[in-house]
Amino acid sequence: MPALIDAIRRYYGTIGVELEPDDVLITTGGSEALLLTCLSILDPYTEVIVPEPYYPNYTTFVHAAGGRIRALPTRAEEGYRYADRKRIESLITKNTRAILITNPGNPTGVVLTEEEMRMIADIAKKHDLFLICDEVYREFCYDDKFGVPSMGKFRDIDNNLVIVDSVSKRFSACGARVGCVVTKNRELQQALLKFCQSRLSVATIDQIGAAALYGVDPGFFRECKAEYRQRRDLVVSRLRQIPGVQVEEPMGAFYLMASLPVDDADKFQKWLLESYDDHGDTVMFAPGAPFYETPGMGINEVRIAYVRECAELERAMELLAGGIARYRSEVMGE
Repeated sequence: MPALIDAIRRYYGTIGVELEPDDVLITTGGSEALLLTCLSILDPYTEVIVPEPYYPNYTTFVHAAGGRIRALPTRAEEGYRYADRKRIESLITKNTRAILITNPGNPTGVVLTEEEMRMIADIAKKHDLFLICDEVYREFCYDDKFGVPSMGKFRDIDNNLVIVDSVSKRFSACGARVGCVVTKNRELQQALLKFCQSRLSVATIDQIGAAALYGVDPGFFRECKAEYRQRRDLVVSRLRQIPGVQVEEPMGAFYLMASLPVDDADKFQKWLLESYDDHGDTVMFAPGAPFYETPGMGINEVRIAYVRECAELERAMELLAGGIARYRSEVMGE
């Protein structure tokens, strides 16, 4: 719908990214935007460099197109940062087709600095790679120095850049399957349109609702950030009070990665669901290993989404602390 495309263009204009109508393609959520992008740019055995840990469905999208992921390892003790030029360029081969990043990051909450964004953009430009930027969390940066980060501000990479966006994440509209691909690469747009012509368009009523959301008052994001910052601070504080837990403070999105003093986070989660309760309650998290491409990584790590209200998060951290203590005693024999 032109009304939705115009709303998206106005929104991007407020963050310093000027778009033409043909630069925006409406998709059924950010997931379809990623899938169609991978199908359009990848061939069998071509490679995509992705910093790990990363959103596990990236594997699904890349593999669906016949591609392969080359993981860019990060370290918890370094805050999961990955913007190291030598490390990135060391992974580039004749088969490399793209670099895929999430900024701010899921699952780590890492936010790239302006200098780091510029460096990654320069790598993509130098090696003529697509730079796929999943920016669905861009409003949720907890340090105001980051502003509202977008790779779209670097106009010299117009032909390399693909931005993925989503209404459901940006506006906390869970279940709203509306997203978009933003790119000025006309050849890529034509390839994307071929895939779009093989499926139904996004429902009209959803597009109307999404257009209205893009015009929401900026105060909405200020309130959301303040609430998520409070939840983040509570969860990080409580995690740091649990003996043996290591956690870095996330600077964006609403996730964090933490290392637990357990032998296997997946095994521990199953135990929490099957064998542990405190007054009828237990707690769930996402085990960390599936967020890595490298075998053996993330075994004792977890991803926590601090999307519940503070009282529920307080209780969840209490349950996690109690669960760790009992698991180490009853299962690990310590």
